[in-house]
Amino acid sequence: MPEAKLKTVAANLYYGSRHALRDVTMDIPACAITAIIGPSGCGKSSLLRLFNRMNDLIPGARAEGKILLDGEDIYAKSMDAALLRRRVGMVFQKPNVFPLSIYDNLVMGPRSHGVKRRAALDEIARRSLSAVALWDELKDSLAGPAQALQPGQQQRLCIARALAVEPEVILMDESCSALDPESTMKIEELMTELAQRYTILIVTHNMEQALRISDMAAFMMIGEDKVGMLVEYAPTLRMFSNPRDKRTEDYITGRFG
Repeated sequence: MPEAKLKTVAANLYYGSRHALRDVTMDIPACAITAIIGPSGCGKSSLLRLFNRMNDLIPGARAEGKILLDGEDIYAKSMDAALLRRRVGMVFQKPNVFPLSIYDNLVMGPRSHGVKRRAALDEIARRSLSAVALWDELKDSLAGPAQALQPGQQQRLCIARALAVEPEVILMDESCSALDPESTMKIEELMTELAQRYTILIVTHNMEQALRISDMAAFMMIGEDKVGMLVEYAPTLRMFSNPRDKRTEDYITGRFG
């Protein structure tokens, strides 16, 4: 596997007095797809949000342990959270296009980071849409409302919007769960292509999807103390064919969850 892009070392997460995640330690390889699987409520999305500090926006939330991006502690006081979120983009479960034109959705991020020249913004829009195979479909309707697009197109537009600020890591929180099978297939194909250049982490309840597209898989569950924990982390094919933990096998085979 490639070298680690992200690392967690005994990462813990609290929401006020509630302990949400306990001692998660894992190395996430660069330019690969890592799938986080497990039953509802075990902390998969909370773990994902640790990597771009989205949990910081929740009152009372705090993280302990270390989370490293290229060896740098992203929770250090010297880390600029806004810059971090430029490096670590996120795509949510439901397409969250802004009530703006397709073009303005794409260039909002670059504009906020100081790109002002129209020619440069035009090139960013073209490049980002091309990366998600939407340029030919949308190049003549960039001034049209993004909310008029089909759900699958909206989700690909959200991915293009994340790519527009040139991130290094893309987080995807059940990004196909609201889509039809054809749109899901297109997103999966896109993720596989993007993984040649980006580090991708996905949360998914779809075991077939995890097996189809991910290189590494992390299985989480809720412990007896009601705290989310990492049970097993391994190359996906090995985990699905020969899990080391009986709880992983039970989940993958549908015995619980």
